[in-house]
Amino acid sequence: MNPELFRKSSSGRVLRVGSGEAAYWAFVPDPLPPHLALPLDLVSALSEADRALGELAGLGRTLANPHLLIGPFIRREAVLSSRIEGTQADVTDLYAYEAGQLALPGLKPRPEADVRDVFNYARALEYGLQRIEQLPVSLRLLRELHGRLMEGVRGEESFPGEFRRTQNWIGPPGCTLLQADFVPPPVEAMLPALDSFEEYLHAADALPPLIRLALIHYQFEAIHPFVDGNGRIGRLLLSLLLVHWRLLTLPLLYLSAFFEARRDAYYGLLLRVSQAGDWAGWIQFFLKGVAEEAGDAIARTQALQDLHLEWRERLQARPRSSASALRLLDELFISPILTVPRAQKVLEVTHRAASLIVGRLVDEGILTLSPDSPLRNRRFWSEPILKIIGS
Repeated sequence: MNPELFRKSSSGRVLRVGSGEAAYWAFVPDPLPPHLALPLDLVSALSEADRALGELAGLGRTLANPHLLIGPFIRREAVLSSRIEGTQADVTDLYAYEAGQLALPGLKPRPEADVRDVFNYARALEYGLQRIEQLPVSLRLLRELHGRLMEGVRGEESFPGEFRRTQNWIGPPGCTLLQADFVPPPVEAMLPALDSFEEYLHAADALPPLIRLALIHYQFEAIHPFVDGNGRIGRLLLSLLLVHWRLLTLPLLYLSAFFEARRDAYYGLLLRVSQAGDWAGWIQFFLKGVAEEAGDAIARTQALQDLHLEWRERLQARPRSSASALRLLDELFISPILTVPRAQKVLEVTHRAASLIVGRLVDEGILTLSPDSPLRNRRFWSEPILKIIGS
């Protein structure tokens, strides 16, 4: 890391670590909050983000069946946050994996390690959303989330659930510590930085909550406390704080889609805070992401609601409409890939009854049979739901 690029920064300090040929430079961020002068255009961006977030929060409070929508949004976030780190799996791959590692026709096979990475992210996020009902967002919770994120995957040797004990760095693939673009604090400086970070999580602050979120995300990424998985945990933390701080009653807003579409700007602006103290540039970008993704979440939520209502009314209008068919319809919005045995388990009916109900959903165009499915374990998927979630 070139220390000259960081010497004039107002957001932290460079630190020489070691001596002789083994010496290197690292960056230690100052405790939050920084001194901020908010330009007019940033105030305008904050207003727009607050408006969009408020509209999404209002929509969430009016949902008749919110549990039908939480799962799809969590899985979309898992896919996109993991994709920033280089995985290639998509939402359909994740649902297929959850349904029993089932491949679907016409889809390019994905490395199982990629799908498992995404699966673990969704699992960690669901765990976190449950856990914050009893435990504040804290260093302890972050370690618990990291343990679930890294369990059984390629980074399992990276001490799941533990803060790093060695130096890490950020840069092009294959670069050395001395060639890195950014070197986070060494362990002896990382630990007090984490203590200050946790204090800020729990402290009262006059800054608007969305600006606080932008500061927190930068700070976590700058400290980089895990050997691997820091980016995903940092983005997961945003989702948890939105709910924990009651900015949203339901976990419907995720920023990974915005970050993934602008990956270079995302990383570049985080680095600019460290190198030049450019908080305004990063916060402006962050707030734009909140506004855009809140609007996107509103559109997807309404599309899923409309689809659910249309299908429910269609089933109810048919002769011999059954409560079981409506129940299975609800289940599809939680997991839009299934088999007859799974439908049998969900509905608690015989295999024949489950097969008839699934067949009715196929006749209505709600489900599609995979043409290469074996007779004993036929696979079905709801393409319209997957299209809304994954588009």
